[in-house]
Amino acid sequence: MIRETETRTLNGLPILLGSLAVMLVSVAGVALAPPPVKVAGVIVLIVCIFLLAGLMNIAPNEARVLQLFGKYVGTAKEPGLRWANPFYTKRKISQRVRNFESTKLKVNDHDGSPIEIAAVVVWRVVDTAEALFEVDDYENYVHVQSEAALRNLATRYPYDDHTEVNYVIATANAAGAAGGTQAAEAQVPSPKMSLRGSTQEIAEQLKTEVRDRLAKAGVEVIEARISHLAYASEIAGAMLRRQQAGAIIAARQKIVEGAVGMVEMALDLLSKKGVVELDNDRKAAMVSNLLVVLCGEHDAQPVVNTGTIYQ
Repeated sequence: MIRETETRTLNGLPILLGSLAVMLVSVAGVALAPPPVKVAGVIVLIVCIFLLAGLMNIAPNEARVLQLFGKYVGTAKEPGLRWANPFYTKRKISQRVRNFESTKLKVNDHDGSPIEIAAVVVWRVVDTAEALFEVDDYENYVHVQSEAALRNLATRYPYDDHTEVNYVIATANAAGAAGGTQAAEAQVPSPKMSLRGSTQEIAEQLKTEVRDRLAKAGVEVIEARISHLAYASEIAGAMLRRQQAGAIIAARQKIVEGAVGMVEMALDLLSKKGVVELDNDRKAAMVSNLLVVLCGEHDAQPVVNTGTIYQ
């Protein structure tokens, strides 16, 4: 691989002023001197014009790649008016920080759901020789490889992690299968990485993958981050209902846990203070009524019992 080597160039201002002065003298000599001197003046004038062809203006964070008849000579980076061999071919290349936003790609995530995804990549050229000589068009190479890395990353992870919702559903099913006497006690599984839930980790992985792909083009990846993420239009409605259902299940779980705790506290206080003696049937009826009141979506309608608790 061709590596960048920085080459020194001369200050172009003295050469510019000296060449202009000599050119003025040569023009005056051609106009006023005898024929032999005119020939010398024309030659000097041509030489000065040729020397001026070696001048180049280099801006900050900009470089000129120098070639001599196709052979790479070096890269000039010192800003200002510089001068190099007029026979050199001088190709300008910017080393400023640039950003690129990919188009919205439609891919299937790890679960097979079609999603739309796009990313922003911040990059800069750090090796001018590799950027110009190792790839055909380094800007197009950055665009194509960034989209390829993004597409590859999207297929390795699901859009969203449904671990907690699935755990709630499985716990409820286990409790129902046990007759409702006890809930299955198990540790909530740790959430898995997902495109929506693990933005920082996904951004780091995207940056690493894009950087590895662009290393051979002399490009440094400063940042890579997902800028757009959504379900594809054909399943967006169904996935929205799924997310709403998951939110409702999670909320119901919290409500039921709180209601059970309040019922337990009420029974303990009634028994501790000796307010009323309740057998198992009355306790079951009281628990049922309290759970209906605490877990219901609407306000309970009070009913006044004018008899005993057994009538």
